[in-house]
Amino acid sequence: MSEQSLPTFAELNLSDALLRVLNDIGYETPSPIQAATIPLLLANRDVLGQAQTGTGKTAAFALPILSRIDIKQTAPQALVLAPTRELAIQVAEAFQSYAAHIPGFHVLPIYGGQSYGPQLSALRRGVHVVVGTPGRVIDHLDKGSLDLSKLKTLVLDEADEMLRMGFIDDVERILQETPSERQTTLFSATMPSAIKRIAQTYLRSPAEITVAAKTGTADNIRQRYWLVSGMHKLDALTRILEAETFDGMIIFARTKLGTEELAGRLSARGFSAAAINGDIQQAQRERTIQQLKDGKIDILVATDVAARGLDVERISHVINYDVPHDPESYTHRIGRTGRAGRSGEAILFITPREKGLLKMIERSTRQPVSPLELPSIQTVNNVRIAKFKDQISATIAEGELEQFQAIIEAYEQEHNVPAIEIAAALAKIARGDVPLLLDKNKREPRMETAHSDERPTRERSDRGERLERADRFGREDRPMRERSERSARPERERAPRVSEPGMQSYRIEVGHDHGVKPGNIVGAIANEANIDSKNIGRIEIYDGFSILDLPSDLPKEVMQHLKAVWVAGQQLKITVDGQPEAAAHVPEVAPRSAPKAFEKPVEKAFEKPAEKRADFAKPEKKTEKFEKPVKVDRNDKSEKVEAKPAAKLDEVAQPRVKKEKPNSKSKFAVQSYRIEVGRNHEITPSAIVTTVAAEAKLDAKHIGRIDIFDSYSVLDLPEGMPQHILDNLKAVRLAGQQLNIKHVGAGLINSDKAAQQAQAAKKKSFISDAKDGAKRKPK
Repeated sequence: MSEQSLPTFAELNLSDALLRVLNDIGYETPSPIQAATIPLLLANRDVLGQAQTGTGKTAAFALPILSRIDIKQTAPQALVLAPTRELAIQVAEAFQSYAAHIPGFHVLPIYGGQSYGPQLSALRRGVHVVVGTPGRVIDHLDKGSLDLSKLKTLVLDEADEMLRMGFIDDVERILQETPSERQTTLFSATMPSAIKRIAQTYLRSPAEITVAAKTGTADNIRQRYWLVSGMHKLDALTRILEAETFDGMIIFARTKLGTEELAGRLSARGFSAAAINGDIQQAQRERTIQQLKDGKIDILVATDVAARGLDVERISHVINYDVPHDPESYTHRIGRTGRAGRSGEAILFITPREKGLLKMIERSTRQPVSPLELPSIQTVNNVRIAKFKDQISATIAEGELEQFQAIIEAYEQEHNVPAIEIAAALAKIARGDVPLLLDKNKREPRMETAHSDERPTRERSDRGERLERADRFGREDRPMRERSERSARPERERAPRVSEPGMQSYRIEVGHDHGVKPGNIVGAIANEANIDSKNIGRIEIYDGFSILDLPSDLPKEVMQHLKAVWVAGQQLKITVDGQPEAAAHVPEVAPRSAPKAFEKPVEKAFEKPAEKRADFAKPEKKTEKFEKPVKVDRNDKSEKVEAKPAAKLDEVAQPRVKKEKPNSKSKFAVQSYRIEVGRNHEITPSAIVTTVAAEAKLDAKHIGRIDIFDSYSVLDLPEGMPQHILDNLKAVRLAGQQLNIKHVGAGLINSDKAAQQAQAAKKKSFISDAKDGAKRKPK
């Protein structure tokens, strides 16, 4: 059916009430799926429809249902099954808007995550249409609160997604509990064999409708990809967000934790972003989606399931920050933009090893995905300058500058400083520690060129999916495979390396491909080996490994401990650089002892070579942490029994030893700080930790207890936080709010210390009073 031959809505025999609503909304001509489906449903035919998301399927089944609704009958006459809560809510809203001129009509969305009370009350009052997720519909059927005996129409919307989410058994049970004479409609973007079996079993001679398209995705969606290494992902995303003109945006991450971490990092960089995933309560998810619709937030970071069925008109961009599991998921993701004929942008972040999946996506969508040219530093700086000028113009337009003008004039006359220098100083004050422009000397995130895989493409084309799966499940041979595929790249060639006197080069098995940065390596080595960071020498990061210089007399205990340390999801497996792999291999077992050298303050650990050797020679000071599991293996009960009385005799003198236990959070004195963001702003502890750690360059494990209240939160940070870091944190934005961090008192650990001191003073006073009383006792 060509667009020229499409009928009007008036020619589809819809009721007058519906025609009035469609006229109010501005719908003039039905879409192909609507023009083909509405007459069949009005004629009480079963329909099997295949069409991509965003083609108008909801109106295709909602309008015929409303045309045939009997307002006087309060038992449910139509049931629509949807895979997700968000889609169920949107379909219910569509029914309500289409029924604006049908007085007395009631539709009820039922889904998990919402209290049963309102749903049960509405079902008792009577509803005409129920839209629900399979799980909650079955719950109501088991409770006897949902009566399907008068059901006329059953709709399965997004059936392939219900199959993918594991709901197909629930769907079949619901189908079996509905009247056999019902009308059944099934819509699906794809038609796998399980969906075809459902159709053959439960649909009666269905009319099959396929909305053919020249491509698997809409032509009005421009698709681009950025071939990027893990360490450059966030920087590349930030540049795109700064340089691209967008209204609303959805960014897809693969995991629930990934959504919150990414949303927190974007908020810390000044973007209005929020996360949505399956762990977030339904009420909060609904508020977040409404904020996106209202323009209160611009970026939604979501998982596939959480964003399923979202139809927000202002979404102009979809970014696949993490690659989807398969081409079908990609199609559903980018279907969130370019809806109802609007144009949209889809950007895919993909690693070199995932290029096989890129080719599968192109074959599936029958549309090329062109490479994205990342905005240059100069482009981003030009955008920032333009925005800064716009802020100046807007402030001047608002007026009320007289008070400041007088101060500036007085300062100019008193100090004989040109007004332009004063303005520049004020601008710098306003920006704080956040630079206005990017550093032009910063290394550009590189775009992998295609020449390195022109020949291997034929070799890997039939196993691209397998490589993509290997990437997802974290096989240990990934770095080696990637190095072999891209061995032509110049940075793989290592220059001869000569260590400084007193230092030795070591190799660790974590590199660019794992997203590691020098700060991650320094932090891990310094914390785990108790080495002062200034004694960690040159670091060179390659794709699958890194080389760094450490003191040449690093003890074996420290080496053994560092082998099992994890950084960026990889074990360090540290070895002396150049040592053969066979000799370097050590089984991954718990170390018998710990690094023992650095019990003294780290500033003095490496002052003199003689002191270094002396420190390394004293293992007994730091064996408590690692000797516990070794003791279990030894069957030496007699020593343990003999040790107990000694411990009792010395217990008054020994409690301080525990507090000096290395690598324990309890050794850090903390202070409590208040930040002006809380439960009302839909904040989570992980978002606070991610933001504060990133902005303060603080290890997350040093952030203590977090208490979230309605409008603010209180968290513990290490004692002695530099003032410039606290000043920087004041201006950081999280969940749309400035932190405005301020000190409120001693933290939990300091409070415990104060309580112990008070208890000791009380005990001392008690003993003193007892002695005085004994002296005054009559003889």
